[in-house]
Amino acid sequence: MTIHLIERRATASVIEALKDTRVVLVLGARQVGKSTLCSEIAREHHLATTYTLDDLATRNAALNDPTGFVAGLSGPVVIDEIQRVPDLVLAIKDAVDRDTTPGRFLLTGSANLLSNRHVRDSLAGRAQTVRLWPLAQAEIHGAEINVVQMLLDGRIPHIVDAPVGRDAFASVVAEGGYPEVRTRPPGRRPAWFRDYVQAIVERDMRDIASAQKAHEIPGLLRLLAPQAANLLDYRKMAQQLDLDPKTVKAYVKLLEDVFLVCSVRAWRPGIGRREVHKPKPYIVDSALMAFLLGADERRIREDDQITGKVLENFCGMELLKHAEWCEDRPELYHYRDGRDEIDVVIEDRGGDLACVEVKSTASVTTKDYRAMANLRDSRPKQFKAGVVLYTGAQTIPLGDRLWAVPISGLWTPGG
Repeated sequence: MTIHLIERRATASVIEALKDTRVVLVLGARQVGKSTLCSEIAREHHLATTYTLDDLATRNAALNDPTGFVAGLSGPVVIDEIQRVPDLVLAIKDAVDRDTTPGRFLLTGSANLLSNRHVRDSLAGRAQTVRLWPLAQAEIHGAEINVVQMLLDGRIPHIVDAPVGRDAFASVVAEGGYPEVRTRPPGRRPAWFRDYVQAIVERDMRDIASAQKAHEIPGLLRLLAPQAANLLDYRKMAQQLDLDPKTVKAYVKLLEDVFLVCSVRAWRPGIGRREVHKPKPYIVDSALMAFLLGADERRIREDDQITGKVLENFCGMELLKHAEWCEDRPELYHYRDGRDEIDVVIEDRGGDLACVEVKSTASVTTKDYRAMANLRDSRPKQFKAGVVLYTGAQTIPLGDRLWAVPISGLWTPGG
């Protein structure tokens, strides 16, 4: 089967960074398209020689003499899977300090090297990071839309004649955003994900963690899936796994470092208060989450215990991808204060706010947007838009700066 290459919205960010930054680091999980993106850039936009550290001979050469390996490179280069030889980063630091020409190194990583303080310090002031997630639905549909930026600008997608009910999202959520999974029949997806999780544990996680920690990660990941888009309770999870809560917290951080999990912090008016409240975890891909839950498209459509969790996780990750495409990278949060809860609060650097609530129903009640209305009234100048993503047929105004928008508004520009 010929795989159609989908244009990635991150491409422009990488090309721009190469024009004025010595080292550009593209980070993301395996199989999301990092190598494909960087190879295309090296071939079409920023001519460079590519080396992959998954190749045994190349990796051994880099391991045996990192400084000599880097010294032997001429011209711009792409180094794929840099986490496999982290000592290369120190050699690259010395090289770009001697020659500050922009665009010398384009690196990819399937594990977050920046969690290592020494690596982070080595790249400080020398590198720009671009995160690559599984495909967004806007990329899959070729839609030039950025919902996060629209909401912060006080605009919303005006959708008409959208599919109604759970048919509006069940197949989309079950298919997810991993390029290779999308080409497979539904029955073949679980086998791919089993091998995928195992490969990450055996390769990428062992590059950054002890073998003992890596061994316990799959169980934690399965336990995290039902908790996705809910408050993360380390103590409760520790009891279920018979581990110390600090250990569970460290393991969750490892899952974030290999880009299988993404956590969002709680939003509070006082910035200093945000760090002390429980985060919300997302599984980075809806098809991966369905696999971990043992669910297929039918269960996503029919099982109420599955539907809401998977849909909120899906929408949260779609919004996070759109936020990555914004020039000033606004932050995503969740919000809970007494009776008021909001699934996603978006805040830009100027303090402007937008909110999103996710519902799997085809109708909307005042209860669904009451918390957003309260936040609007308490911060009238900063509040730009509030949206209930639902499974109805069209965009409906709900009041001052509040709308109900079909789920497909995440990938359909509308009027």
